[in-house]
Amino acid sequence: MKTAFAALSKVAALALLTAALGAHAQSSSFFPQEAETAAAEAALARDYLAAKERWHNELAAFARADQERFPSPGGVVFVGSSTVRMWTRLQQDFPRVPGGVVNRGFGGSTLNDCSLFARDLVVRYKPRQVVVYAGDNDLAEGRTPLQVLDSFARFANAVRAELPDTRISFVSVKPSPSREQLLPQIRETNHVVSAYLNLLPNSEYIDIYTPMLGADGRPRMELFRGDKLHMTDEGYRLWHAVIAPHLPSIAPAPTASLP
Repeated sequence: MKTAFAALSKVAALALLTAALGAHAQSSSFFPQEAETAAAEAALARDYLAAKERWHNELAAFARADQERFPSPGGVVFVGSSTVRMWTRLQQDFPRVPGGVVNRGFGGSTLNDCSLFARDLVVRYKPRQVVVYAGDNDLAEGRTPLQVLDSFARFANAVRAELPDTRISFVSVKPSPSREQLLPQIRETNHVVSAYLNLLPNSEYIDIYTPMLGADGRPRMELFRGDKLHMTDEGYRLWHAVIAPHLPSIAPAPTASLP
């Protein structure tokens, strides 16, 4: 029954995605008018400047870290909200990633913020792969699953425009107990983003939503802190186990054979 429901949900999500893309195509000409393009660019510039002001302290901290030691190209960048920022053992958890891992999580951020800062927090490091986790804050602020999808598409487009070979990995929105009332929107967001990624080459959807649910279909409380939003060490161990197979890894050195 659950398998059939999941299959139907994915079909519905794909239909929703197709309808949304079709509506977008019908609402704008294939070649936008120059005035429309200029207005869109001006609005984007305003949003970017406002976001830079809002996240001034976090961006300044990243700049200082880059001055001390600029990350090597060819590594893996993790970007997103507080779930990424609070993964303090990220580098220790993935020691065999070629080029190393870079943590560019900033607490309270949205997927919309990530799209605005794609060049600042991803492109400039020239990674071979970017792992993005965000979206739950967008939903909590009242955005719809399709608006979250739009933000992710803009993020992916910004990365691919300058780094066409970089792999893009989206970690599904997690089922936080404090946001249990948003689970229907979280599931829909995960479905539509997953459907979009099926159409995007060299990308993948990493499902952490399912293993964070108990047998009763509710969030596993032991994975979350007292605020029922951020994760415990056990939660991060689960994330490590799920995400590790999706990252590149240096093969261990062969052991010398005995004579």
